[in-house]
Amino acid sequence: MKKYEPEAIRNVGIFSHGGEGKTSIVEAMLFLAGENTRLGSVDEGTSLMDYEPEEVERKITISSTLACFEWAKKKINLLDTPGDDNFISDAKLCMRVVDTAVIVMSAVSGVKVGTEKVWGYASEFGAAVAIFVNKMDRERADFARTVEDIQKNLTDRTCLVVQIPVGQEENFRGVVDLLAMKACIFKADGSGAFDVVDIPAEQLDLAQKYREKLVETAVEMDDEVMERYLNGDEISSEEIEKCLKEGIAGNKIVPIFCGSAARNIGIGTLLDGIVKLFPAPSYKKEVEAINPKTDEKTTRESSGNQPFSALIFKTITDPFAGKLTLFRVYSGELHPDMTVLNVLKDEKERIGQIFSLVGKKQKPAGSASAGDIAVVAKLKDVQTGDTICDEKSPIRYEGVTVPNPVISFSLQPKAKGDEDKLNTSLARLIEEDQTIKYSRDEQTKEFLLSGMGQVHIEVIVERMKRKFGVEVELKDPKVPYKETIKGTTKVQGKYKKQSGGKGQYGDTWLELGPKPRGEGFEFVDKIVGGAIPRQYIPAVEKGIVEAMNQGILAGYPVIDFKVTLYDGSYHDVDSSEMAFKIAASMGFKKGLEMCKPALLEPIMKMEVIVPDENMGDIMGDMNSRRGKIMGVETKGSNQVVKAVVPMAEVLRYAPDLRSMTGGRGTFTMEYSHYEEVPAQIAEKIVEAAKREKEAQEK
Repeated sequence: MKKYEPEAIRNVGIFSHGGEGKTSIVEAMLFLAGENTRLGSVDEGTSLMDYEPEEVERKITISSTLACFEWAKKKINLLDTPGDDNFISDAKLCMRVVDTAVIVMSAVSGVKVGTEKVWGYASEFGAAVAIFVNKMDRERADFARTVEDIQKNLTDRTCLVVQIPVGQEENFRGVVDLLAMKACIFKADGSGAFDVVDIPAEQLDLAQKYREKLVETAVEMDDEVMERYLNGDEISSEEIEKCLKEGIAGNKIVPIFCGSAARNIGIGTLLDGIVKLFPAPSYKKEVEAINPKTDEKTTRESSGNQPFSALIFKTITDPFAGKLTLFRVYSGELHPDMTVLNVLKDEKERIGQIFSLVGKKQKPAGSASAGDIAVVAKLKDVQTGDTICDEKSPIRYEGVTVPNPVISFSLQPKAKGDEDKLNTSLARLIEEDQTIKYSRDEQTKEFLLSGMGQVHIEVIVERMKRKFGVEVELKDPKVPYKETIKGTTKVQGKYKKQSGGKGQYGDTWLELGPKPRGEGFEFVDKIVGGAIPRQYIPAVEKGIVEAMNQGILAGYPVIDFKVTLYDGSYHDVDSSEMAFKIAASMGFKKGLEMCKPALLEPIMKMEVIVPDENMGDIMGDMNSRRGKIMGVETKGSNQVVKAVVPMAEVLRYAPDLRSMTGGRGTFTMEYSHYEEVPAQIAEKIVEAAKREKEAQEK
């Protein structure tokens, strides 16, 4: 259990659009570092990192995984993150705690929507960035075109080539290191071994052109070196490397590497680059935080001599091993048996064994100090985004805002009496994945499970069954339609009952009228001269409030109307609160029929981000869904379409968008307002509601 100083640690995340080969790169790294005796494969289901059954079956990363290993006497904490849009918010949580993001893209397809998304996360959290151009051995791989695409679309830092490929497509066999001006030619056996040789003659001119650009950009990071360079002095490779390191750590330069994970070419040189060129946690002398007592911004020195503090960025729940908590230490040291404070919940936690991970394999770590990433088991009450720290020196780190869910399904347990088990298992899964939302719709009485896409929901359901033995059925949720009125009327609601003994008598005169959309229900009392005694007026309002839960068209709640109680009569003996409540609800129902009742539907506000070439399809599709386009903005090589669309038309939008854009489109959606349903559609909804009611009565 070796202890590493912050200078000897590299916290690195691997990020990309889905399917670019992140996990294959990590598997090659683990093989080279001796953590695995063979090259793990996603396609063959032998990956150390994608070990969950749902990941093996789908051949994608669903949940980020940690791998800790040593390379060139440095400890590398590597986070392999999901790129699929259903799970990409997990990547955002990891970006919060890494110092370096390696963004992977394919030499065949270049920059994609997911690439821009993770690039944005890196900018948001100030992580240093490297780009690895993967799949150089594939047909139609083109390094120069990919670099051009990168430099055109990712413009807020200088993307700088530090390696060029030797050979292309099936002849790809190595890389030219532009810092050392040597070629690394890899063995064809997938071992990752390579020979360092002179640059092949046919590539020398190209290498010198890229090298010149590299030196020019690097020396700009140091005024003194730049002055000497402009005076024609020779700048040593060590000085260029030092300038490059400064530019990378200062988020000004993004080095571009290349290789092929499948053939284990360029992975060893990428690891060397991570160790040589990328910042250690100690590069940032202090970290931003919040003082929990005053809620004001503060900083903490990121050193082992400070009081302990750490941010929890991931929780893994396992029915057998219990809960695993992954955290990044920002200051001080953590040892077993220490008591720490969970600042957000003001709860104390006792620390058990501390370990590091390679996939699901646990390795004892002994302790964890400033700059390191580690894991503890069985903490009681912590969750992702919490800060744990020394109780005598409380501090809080900002968590991560995850995006809102984009799709919901109605959830029905298959076995009777499984509701409690369903609630507990979902609560455990939500600890692990905060993009899951679970709620009950008060209007439709359905349990709704919401997530980032259809695949996300399916994975949650599979995990519930596998981990907790709960099986559920998924159905499209019911649309929470509402009813309203468009006309005004005056109506009498009278309830009179005489049946031996004390009778019942309540008489109300009501005026009904519409209110502007979104303004809800208003009750106005205009009784004068004691026509109805004061004590019965609340009962009149109560009668209307209860009756408005079921409209007369299709039984949906009635909204956006005003009722004025302006007259009535009472009986000294027979009047009661109950009689007035019934009278008011009778009058209200009768009045609804006379006020041009109308059906309303929820309208969603949407932002759809798609590549230029999909614009026409998206706008045509929006129109076919009765959507209104509110505007279009350009964002990099993408277009952002803003629209409002009826909820009924976009319940399954996530899979539809995926198929229209080949997985390159993303969207966000939130409730906006209610609008009247067009007459011919309203007829069908009313008809369906009546049939459902009849079926229930039978």
